Amino acid sequence: MSSSLRMSNSPQKVRGWSRGQVALAFLILSAAIACGLSIYSSASSLTGLSRAAFSVLFLPLLLSLVLSFLLDPLVTQLEKFCTRTGSIFIVYVLTLGLASLSILWMTPHWQDFWNNMGTDFPRYITQVVESLKNIVAALHDRFPMIEGYDFPLKIRIWAEQLMAAIFAQAPQSAMKVGGLMIIVPLFTFFFLRDGRKILRTCVSLAPNRQFEMVRDLSYLVSRQLSQFVRGRVLEALIIGLVVTAGLSLTDIRYAPVLGIFAGVTNLIPYIGPIIGMVPGILIAFVDLGAGGQFWWIVILYILIAQVLIDNFILIPILISRVANLHPLLVFFAIIVGGKFYGVIGMIIGVPILSVVKITLLEVRTYRRTFRLPESALESDRPH
Repeated sequence: MSSSLRMSNSPQKVRGWSRGQVALAFLILSAAIACGLSIYSSASSLTGLSRAAFSVLFLPLLLSLVLSFLLDPLVTQLEKFCTRTGSIFIVYVLTLGLASLSILWMTPHWQDFWNNMGTDFPRYITQVVESLKNIVAALHDRFPMIEGYDFPLKIRIWAEQLMAAIFAQAPQSAMKVGGLMIIVPLFTFFFLRDGRKILRTCVSLAPNRQFEMVRDLSYLVSRQLSQFVRGRVLEALIIGLVVTAGLSLTDIRYAPVLGIFAGVTNLIPYIGPIIGMVPGILIAFVDLGAGGQFWWIVILYILIAQVLIDNFILIPILISRVANLHPLLVFFAIIVGGKFYGVIGMIIGVPILSVVKITLLEVRTYRRTFRLPESALESDRPH
């Protein structure tokens, strides 16, 4: 009885917030609102900052991935005799040696190229403009409606602007290349050493239901990209060597440079080979005339390098089995990639589309093979 009286007489605690808690909640709410307003007001600057960071890191990461795909088979073979880190260092030493020898071999050609382009380029432009004038005069006689359009002047202005832009961007390009020579080997080293761990970590984040699908998909995508990259690089290397060897049989100038240009532009599907042959044919026409050597160069570019070696040998063996895309989809990937990222986008558009295709097919296969219980129950219900 006494205990019950004591309990009834004890003051009850009033539930609620104290003044200190209210003040603290007010401060936290005010700070949250201020942070939200500041983030909302600076959303455009954050977007621009993220875009700038992505544009800066995009090319180094892309080149590092390409190099890691190219060097991984050799590192894997050397890993049988030493650790993976040691294998990577050995591959780096061999690659650096080959790159140094290539640079030493190409340095005299590049020096002659830049020294002579200052005098040769205006001569090429003048000759091309004179030839165009003759062609335009003949067209004016047959089509009077185009008489007011000066094609030679437009081409001369465009060529002069292009050459001025090349010489103006040369120092900046040299600085960018110097930065890439430092960043790309560093990224490539970590991709080669920890690429498998990174991939396994990403796969382990998948839910249990989709774990098998994500694991198989990661394997298929990595295999697809590695085969595509190795095939494209090998194709470009062979085309460059064939063009260089064929041009060396003639008296044309800048044969090694033209061969490298043809090999690099060959990485762009469909459009690249046409771009790669234009400088060589124009230089041959100006320097050699429309003689036997000129027609040999035309045959070398079109029939030997592209039709015979590339279309009949390299593409069926190296590319077709890997890409397995409809030509219309390839054109779509080239156009969209070029719209977003220029020349680099035209090169990487096809492998990205191929990865998207593999992903969609793999997801569809797993949904058909391993149906989820919810979807199975819904499909079994009477309608």
